[in-house]
Amino acid sequence: MSLPRIPDAIWQRLSALLSGELRRTELGLLVSPHLHMSLLARRRATMIVNRVRLFAFLFAVLTPLWSVVDLVVFPFPLWINLALLRLMAGAAFATLVLHYRPSGELFDAYRAMALLFAIPTVFYVVSFSLLGNYQLTGLPAAIGAGYAYLPFVLLAGLSIFPLTLVESLVIASPILFAQGVGGAMRWPALDWPSFAGAFWLLVLITGVSMLAGMSLLAFMIALVRQAIRDPLTGVFSRRSGVEVLELQFTIASRSDASLSIAFIDLDHFKSINDQFGHEAGDKVLVDMASIVSSNLRQGDMLARWGGEEFLLIMPNTDIAQAQAALLRMRAVGFGKRPDGTALTASIGVAQRSAEATPHWKALVDLADQRMYQAKQDGRDRLVGQ
Repeated sequence: MSLPRIPDAIWQRLSALLSGELRRTELGLLVSPHLHMSLLARRRATMIVNRVRLFAFLFAVLTPLWSVVDLVVFPFPLWINLALLRLMAGAAFATLVLHYRPSGELFDAYRAMALLFAIPTVFYVVSFSLLGNYQLTGLPAAIGAGYAYLPFVLLAGLSIFPLTLVESLVIASPILFAQGVGGAMRWPALDWPSFAGAFWLLVLITGVSMLAGMSLLAFMIALVRQAIRDPLTGVFSRRSGVEVLELQFTIASRSDASLSIAFIDLDHFKSINDQFGHEAGDKVLVDMASIVSSNLRQGDMLARWGGEEFLLIMPNTDIAQAQAALLRMRAVGFGKRPDGTALTASIGVAQRSAEATPHWKALVDLADQRMYQAKQDGRDRLVGQ
């Protein structure tokens, strides 16, 4: 096999494993979260926090209950210490369930996961230290050995989270390190073959959980892509546009940054459907969206607002910069009508700080009003302040 064909061969095998869920250009999304768009990041952050709370609820109930088993098999001094440790761990899990809510921020999701995995990791290290002070035999020794399986449970739990490769490694590393610390604490009596086998199994479970989490992420990426895109034009849907605009408006308000939007309405579009049919009208919309998208500035976002209406979101852009960008866009054009004549649009522009709008909806309404003003003034024009 020649060298240039190796990437194609690899991609064919990966695409078969992923059941066509991801495109070739999206494979990097499985490695690092830095390439994720804000809409995917927000949805993923919400999902992670909800699953953290579900995991924490399970541990909050089961961790204290196991004290009943410990009471039966362990000496009382050991049992009371383990019971107190379990109560503290259960209380920590319960606090995570009751007081942590999804915010859509990835940092909050990371913090929730860190807390979730830190609690049982500390429990594991402390409990191993307590158990190491007793020479247990028979059933108590068997139950005590069960504490060694806690890291296996934690790392298997990674599989329910939609994580990238980098995120999984960062979360799994402290748990693997804690397993090594546990072995070091039993250094004089450590059975090295047994410990090495258990550690290798732990690494294997980590790998399987990472693959499961990345597969879940791949499926989520495919679903989000379908949900946020307009199926006809390929630009963002109205729902996605609302979410992005709300986020950008909040960011701009907090930092007192500029945020401009443009309401774009294609002129005489109804006549295209009436004269040439809806299929021709759809083609005009697709061509227009493609032309505009290819000429957007970095950071700008185009959403189909409805029918022949589009909303252009321009973060960190004042009204003068927005008008200059839109004039360049008009110079390029919006495509052709089926009869070969130029397709034109009426555009209304508004800026957050210049208009002192209290909410993103008011900003959209203002841009919409100016678009209608452009229509009344003869169409094929731009109306700003």
